[in-house]
Amino acid sequence: MGKLRPLAPMLAAVALTVGAAACGGGGTDTAADAGSGAPAEKIKLTVGLFSDFHFAPLYEEFKKTHPNVEIVERRAQFNDHHTNLVTQLATGAGAADVVAVESGYVATFTPLPDKFHNLKDYGLDKRQGEYLDWKWQQGVSNDGSALLGLGTDVGGLAMCYRPDLFKKAGLPTDRDEVSKLWPTWEQYIETGKKFAAAKVGGAAFTDGSGEHFRAMVEQAPVGYYDDQYNVVAATNPDVRKAFDLSVQMIDAGLSAKLAAFSPPWNTGIAKGSFATMVCPAWKTGTIKDQNPGEGTWDIAAVPGGGGNQGGTHLMLPKQGKHPKEAAALIDLLTSKESQIRLFKEASALPSLPALYDDPAVAEYVNPYFGNAPIGKIFTDAAKSLKPQKVGPKVGDIFKAFGDALQRVEQGKQKPDESWAQALKDIEKIK
Repeated sequence: MGKLRPLAPMLAAVALTVGAAACGGGGTDTAADAGSGAPAEKIKLTVGLFSDFHFAPLYEEFKKTHPNVEIVERRAQFNDHHTNLVTQLATGAGAADVVAVESGYVATFTPLPDKFHNLKDYGLDKRQGEYLDWKWQQGVSNDGSALLGLGTDVGGLAMCYRPDLFKKAGLPTDRDEVSKLWPTWEQYIETGKKFAAAKVGGAAFTDGSGEHFRAMVEQAPVGYYDDQYNVVAATNPDVRKAFDLSVQMIDAGLSAKLAAFSPPWNTGIAKGSFATMVCPAWKTGTIKDQNPGEGTWDIAAVPGGGGNQGGTHLMLPKQGKHPKEAAALIDLLTSKESQIRLFKEASALPSLPALYDDPAVAEYVNPYFGNAPIGKIFTDAAKSLKPQKVGPKVGDIFKAFGDALQRVEQGKQKPDESWAQALKDIEKIK
């Protein structure tokens, strides 16, 4: 759920009303005010999301203690969701009571504490000790005065692969043996060349270059921004190295040239158009949604050792008229119990490090992925993470590089020309 998905699933905007009736206990839709005996005011809370976060059962849990609250979920396409929120905050109208903000965009909003309710005012700063420090800090305003969001998940990295296609190519299929094939990205490319040489009919080694580029950049100590929020994409050698390695994948014929989350990419997951793809925890849910069949995909370690891709915060725009109830909903949606549940149901890796040693998470295996020990795989990745400074336009910068690599894949530009064009595009957006 959550997850810098500038290349996230393209979901049509829908409205989903959840839990209009009280859950259990006689079916009343009012509650008594404490000590007064009077019915509580009926309240409608809107929740703005960019995909299915699998929150519906948690809404019903919330209604057990807030039976006067109706929850209406609004979903929009990933980019539309975030650009609409910018407009809504600027115009002072249209924002949901609770909004999901993905990690690539959260820095767009942390300079604007006047546009959001301060979660400290509702006691949620008591949760700080539960969180990964870097995840907590992502939700704090730039001036440190306000807590603007609580984290739902993080995106510990792995590599998903198709054992059936590996077998046809004469490569190992056991996940531990597969992980040994590629401790580095250079060795991943060499493995890809062996796969390509086997000419497994109709299948490329990997889906496309963009997500690999992103993973490599996000594994580096510094990404697109330095510690002072200066854009350093043009001068950071790790960004250029990631671009050049991605071009090597293209030149070696390893890419299926598919944009992540596009309809052909979704079809390719189910039909076996490619054998590997970068796989943050939440993407295992995306794979399952395409229904490729149980055991079709398995999970190995990602080259380069660990990393994070994506994750989300829940925030309260000041336009919301019921911040007390909305803050209580955020508290429940991000609780320990909820994060365990969402990990099992939606592969949303918790933001609470204590859960990485909780057997419910650490020992969890997923039968859909050949009983892969996803708890260990993804928590190991999260533990090894050294987070980067994320600036306000990171999503736009990544898109510029993703577009550049697509131009190379499609033969529209040579690599150096496309790199230069990406830097020009970034100059316009920073």
